[in-house]
Amino acid sequence: MSNPKTIYVIDDEQDICQLVSHELEQFGYDVRSFSTGAQASHAIRLRPPVLCIIDLGLPDMDGMELVKQLCELHSIGIMILSGRNSVPDKVLGLELGADDYIVKPFIPRELVARVNSLVRRITTEAQPHSETRVAQFANWHYDPKTLSLSGTDGQQAELSSAEHELLIKLLKAPKTILSRDQLMGDSAGPFDRSIDVRMSRVRKKIERDPKNPEIIKTIYGVGYILTTDVSWHS
Repeated sequence: MSNPKTIYVIDDEQDICQLVSHELEQFGYDVRSFSTGAQASHAIRLRPPVLCIIDLGLPDMDGMELVKQLCELHSIGIMILSGRNSVPDKVLGLELGADDYIVKPFIPRELVARVNSLVRRITTEAQPHSETRVAQFANWHYDPKTLSLSGTDGQQAELSSAEHELLIKLLKAPKTILSRDQLMGDSAGPFDRSIDVRMSRVRKKIERDPKNPEIIKTIYGVGYILTTDVSWHS
């Protein structure tokens, strides 16, 4: 389990690491700094933090690759802190799973505010889930207690907390169009227009062809709809 007060800063610029660490430690965070992706990956396997703040220009690997790896292997928050200010970089970072993207140079107190907001959201999503029944839909069984999907063909998948929140709302309102605002709820943050990215991740896990989804369809200009019946059992 990740520590709700532990944050890793992954940046080969020592002055940036010191600045970010100093600001966050004033708010009670336990901050550790790493200059390479390999060092950080090893530390994360041993002790997952609640959040990683990642520079894209790492000396041993591209930061985007590290973001991708962490999002695939761990359920932790990801904030990109980079000098890359292009729209394609921002979009790619969010599509790979980052929760926020801050451009250097940055205002330290703004970074702290975004960190606080993100940690609150992650901590809330990590609370025990109230639904104790298993949902059956299409060719899937979904257990909210373990965030695990089991297919009738033997396929297995696990959801992140953010993906769970999205799927559970659809499962509780089958064959009903839900707007983006309804799906995001109170967890909306500065980059939560990336609901399409979360939806894409869920579809990759449950759809035979994620590019032509049959289970969760997009109603353009309105929202999304779960097209199948859902049954719940203990």
